[in-house]
Amino acid sequence: MARSEGLHRSEDRIIAGVCGGIADWLDWSPNQVRILYVLVSVLSAAFPGILVYLLLWCLMPNARTGDDDWSHPAPR
Repeated sequence: MARSEGLHRSEDRIIAGVCGGIADWLDWSPNQVRILYVLVSVLSAAFPGILVYLLLWCLMPNARTGDDDWSHPAPR
């Protein structure tokens, strides 16, 4: 699987798709990214995991799907 064009939130989501989007971008398993994120958040007092997740949730765009292509109008 090739890297996606950019960093987007994934449709493979548990909460908001942030870890799934990072996994798609890095070509990793989404569960590996989720486990790594939780471990780093819990084991590091200097890493505010919840705040970073909320920030990424707000800043990362949604994944583009074929249904949201605005360049072609929907047929009537």
